[in-house]
Amino acid sequence: MSFRIRAARDEDLQHLYEMAKLTGGGFTNLPPDRPALRAKLERSHAAFARAEDSLEDELFVLVLENAETGEVRGTCQIFTQVGQHWPFYSYRVATLTKHSEALRRTFRAEILNLVNDLEGASEVGGLFLHPGERAGGLGLLLARSRYLFIRAHRRRFADRILAELRGIIDEAGGSPFWDGVAGRFFGMSFQEADQFNAIHGNQFIADLMPKHPVYIAMLPEGARAVIGLPHPSGRAAMRMLEHEGFHYENYVDIFDGGPTMTARTDQLATIRNARDARVHTLADGGDPVLVSAGRLDQFRVATGRVRTDDDGEVQLDPATAQLLGVDAGDRISYVGREG
Repeated sequence: MSFRIRAARDEDLQHLYEMAKLTGGGFTNLPPDRPALRAKLERSHAAFARAEDSLEDELFVLVLENAETGEVRGTCQIFTQVGQHWPFYSYRVATLTKHSEALRRTFRAEILNLVNDLEGASEVGGLFLHPGERAGGLGLLLARSRYLFIRAHRRRFADRILAELRGIIDEAGGSPFWDGVAGRFFGMSFQEADQFNAIHGNQFIADLMPKHPVYIAMLPEGARAVIGLPHPSGRAAMRMLEHEGFHYENYVDIFDGGPTMTARTDQLATIRNARDARVHTLADGGDPVLVSAGRLDQFRVATGRVRTDDDGEVQLDPATAQLLGVDAGDRISYVGREG
């Protein structure tokens, strides 16, 4: 396979823009807006250029490149510490219990609380794979490359990590959750709010969103039915996150009600199971793995084959070595394709 993950560059802007137009809306981290995407690339360049190994508010943008053609066919993003520039809001689904002794009855009501519980966590997001490449495990390569990057730069990331999944969007591009909750206070459609958030951030949520709890029973049926559900196209991503060690802990997105998954960073399967080794020789054969090499803007990930020697060094297949730009004597990290 001739695909590899690498740091995004300025010349990737057009590819990112073309992919952003294919998302179908509700994809805040990949807006079909050139200035917004250019700003993301500039922020990512600054993060890759900073040499200090410490936790700051940064964004890393990675891309999936066909090394034979130079085409970019996918992308993903890693935010090191959310909620530092703009507040990071979520709804937390909770249960309120009340008891009436006179009636001898207990009432339980589900409510939505607007919270900043996840502020300061790292976030993996912005994952998009071109529809023409959705086969052969490339989605898994994109997703898990983020965890290998975090492992290689661990001190630049928080101890808690989250992933937001896009919620249910109807055929017209609207959100039943938005229409039933926030849309009533903002005077704008879901598409307008989503686009504004992608370009300008969500400070307007802090300015306009009511802070009192929302009783779920008082919402329209359409809004109630989609709380915590991922978009059909995101179900596979949710399963991958669960396999990696993420859990749904009743946090949902304030725009579309999609689930927010959380985990302890060091407990992610890819981070726990990856190994470091020196490449002893280049030769075909071995076990199927994901292989990473390099740091910061020289970081690369590809699928390949590794055979471990008795002394802990490894044999790496030549095709993967070429994709990663490594040779005998260099160090790599690797993890089984199945986790």
